[in-house]
Amino acid sequence: MRFSSFAATLALAAPLALAQTSTWAPDKAHSAVDFSILHLSLSNVRGHFGNIGGTIVMNESDITKSTVNVTIDVTTVDTGQPQRDADLKSPNFFDVAQFPTATFVSTSIAKKANGLTISGNLTVHGLTRPVVLQVEGPTGPLQGMDHKLHSGFSGTTTLSRAAFGIAPKYPPAIVGDEIKLTVDLDMARQ
Repeated sequence: MRFSSFAATLALAAPLALAQTSTWAPDKAHSAVDFSILHLSLSNVRGHFGNIGGTIVMNESDITKSTVNVTIDVTTVDTGQPQRDADLKSPNFFDVAQFPTATFVSTSIAKKANGLTISGNLTVHGLTRPVVLQVEGPTGPLQGMDHKLHSGFSGTTTLSRAAFGIAPKYPPAIVGDEIKLTVDLDMARQ
């Protein structure tokens, strides 16, 4: 009798343990990475990357035990100026022929008053550096038109262009060193 009660308890607990994590993927139509960088010490140039992929494994009972692995398609860089975009894709900047993607892999997640701090490793232009994202969210979940649950996050960070070996021939007076990033993810539960 005691064994059968134990077995029944395990059988009931197993689905609960499995339900504590869920896998989410960026909704490519509603996710992007936006950037701004100072040009000629006068004005900010803004642009974005689309086609964001990857997976987020959400720990439903403790979000700090979740993991983020996001891929950014660098070939989608768009500043609204085709000539500048072609230069950004060239070896002068991102060299998308050799480095078509950038990746972010989380190493830790911490709660803060109005969101999360997500630390991780960003690989851009073949170089990996630690970065910290200040994140608002999660928002939702809500059911999307695809009948999946969707949740949202918005994160910001500032990077050094020089630290990633991007455009080393341009001094900061021409192309600023600080790149401000905003990552907006609309995630769909898989």
